Amino acid sequence: MIHPPERRVTIPPLAPSIDIRSAIVKNWGLSTREIEMSQHMPQELESSGAASSGGKRIVVVLPCLNEASTVGNTVSQFKAALPDAATFVIDNGSTDATADVARAAGAEVLVETLRGKGNAVRRAFSAIDADIYVLADGDGTYDAFATPRLVELLLSERLDMVVAARRGTSADAFPPGHKWGNLLFNRLLRALFGSRFDDCFSGYRVLSRRYVKSFPIQSGGFEIETEMTVHAALLRMPMREVACTYSARAPGSRSKLSTYRDGFRILWMIVNLLRLHRPMLFFTVTSGVFLLAALALFVPVFTEYMRTGLVPRFPTLIASIGLGVCSLLLMTAGFILDAIAHMQIEVRRLIYLNAEHLSHDR
Repeated sequence: MIHPPERRVTIPPLAPSIDIRSAIVKNWGLSTREIEMSQHMPQELESSGAASSGGKRIVVVLPCLNEASTVGNTVSQFKAALPDAATFVIDNGSTDATADVARAAGAEVLVETLRGKGNAVRRAFSAIDADIYVLADGDGTYDAFATPRLVELLLSERLDMVVAARRGTSADAFPPGHKWGNLLFNRLLRALFGSRFDDCFSGYRVLSRRYVKSFPIQSGGFEIETEMTVHAALLRMPMREVACTYSARAPGSRSKLSTYRDGFRILWMIVNLLRLHRPMLFFTVTSGVFLLAALALFVPVFTEYMRTGLVPRFPTLIASIGLGVCSLLLMTAGFILDAIAHMQIEVRRLIYLNAEHLSHDR
C-alpha cells in the first residue's frame, strides 16, 4: 500500500499582485473547490513513485475491479512496452486477488474502496505525480505495445491528450449494443460540445500533466470518459485520436459495463454537462417546450374569444399564461447562466495554463 505524503505542492499564483481566489469567488461565482485547483495540488506521491524516461516521468494507471485473471498479464505487457515507466493498479474494492496478482507482476497498488471507474481515476490523479499519464484498463483488451507510439505523439506534437480509438479485431470485442450506443453518443457530443473524436468512450488515453492537474473529476462511474472528452473540448486543448487494436476479453474475465444502466448514466452526464456549460442551448430548448405548451392551451381560448367575445375556460387561460411566464423566466435564466458559464470557462482556461505543464525544455 502506498500512502501519499502529508504535504501539498503549491503552484505559483497567476499574478502576485492579484488575489485571484477572492476575486473569482466574489465576482465570478466559481466554487471554492474549483479555485483551490489554481493554488494547491492534491497530495501526491513524489517523483520516486514515477520512473524517469528521458527526463520525463511516465506512469501507467490501470483501474481494476476483480481482474485477477487478466491484470498480471496486462501489467507485464505495459512494463515491457514502457520499461522506464511506473505502473499503478487502482484496486477499486476488488473481492478477488487483483491486488496480490498486480504486486506480483511488479505494479504498485493503490486502493479506492468507493466503487466506480471515475472514483478510481480520481484517486490516481490526486495521488500520483508525473509528467505523462497513460490511462488504460486492467482487462487486457487494449494494445499495450502501442503506448510508446502514443507517448511519442504526445511529445512530438506537444499535445495534452491522445486517445486510442478502438478498432475491434473480433465481433466479441464490440457487442452490437455498445457499438450503436458509442456511435450515437459520439455524434451527440460532437454536436453539443464540438468533440473531435470518433471514439470518445475509449479508456485508453495518454495525458499531459497539465491536463491531469486541471481536471476536476466529478463523475463516479463509466461516464468518466465523457467528462474527460468534454473537459478537453471546452478548453480547446490540443489533442489527437489514433486508431489502436481492441481485443475481446480473455476467457473468465467479465465486463463491468452495463449497456442500459451505464448508457443512461452517460446520457444523464451529457445533459448535466450541457446544463452547466451550454446553458443558453439547454434553457432555450426547455423554454421552447413551455412556450409550445402555453400556445397549445392559449390558441383555442383566443379563437373562441374572437368568435364569440367570451372566455368560457378561464382555468385553461390561466394555465397558458403561467406556462408562458415560466418560458420567459427560463429564457432569462439561460441568458444569465450563459454569461456566468463563459466567465467560468475563462477561469478554467487560466487554471489550465497556470498548471505546471509538460515542456520539452524541462
